[in-house]
Amino acid sequence: MKYSNRVLKIFQNPENYGKMKNPDGIGKAGNIVCGDVMAIYIKISKNKKKEAIISDIKFETFGCVAAIATSSIITTLAKGKTINKALTIGKQNIVKQLNGLPSTKIHCSLLSTDALFEAIFDYYSKNDKSKITKEMLKRHESIVKDQIEIKKRYKNWVDNEEKQLNK
Repeated sequence: MKYSNRVLKIFQNPENYGKMKNPDGIGKAGNIVCGDVMAIYIKISKNKKKEAIISDIKFETFGCVAAIATSSIITTLAKGKTINKALTIGKQNIVKQLNGLPSTKIHCSLLSTDALFEAIFDYYSKNDKSKITKEMLKRHESIVKDQIEIKKRYKNWVDNEEKQLNK
């Protein structure tokens, strides 16, 4: 598999890697076929216009080179953005920032957008449920369905991660 130099550089030195204490939202996403699992943690604050922005963001990823690189890129793209702007980050934005991905690894960019979406959904569900649209709820339910399957397949790893989150 051939990765761009940019992917390899980010994989070797990812930005925003690690756990976050007391996040305002936590999002997890995974792929039941390849086994990649991502967690994104966000802190929300208000900008001068009183809009909710992602003031801090971190990630943890159990996965391949592309999974780690896409996790890092989505955090750099979302940091400082309003929630609405962050929700518009798509796989094409991530792939472009990485100077491309092998076609068999494009799904990693989708996982990272799902993890960010889930973090925002988690924030809204705790703070302002009126912001959750029918489309958001449908996407959330689809992601949760995949998460249930991941938990079954990777029970020990998921249980350990949840213990770490609850410390």
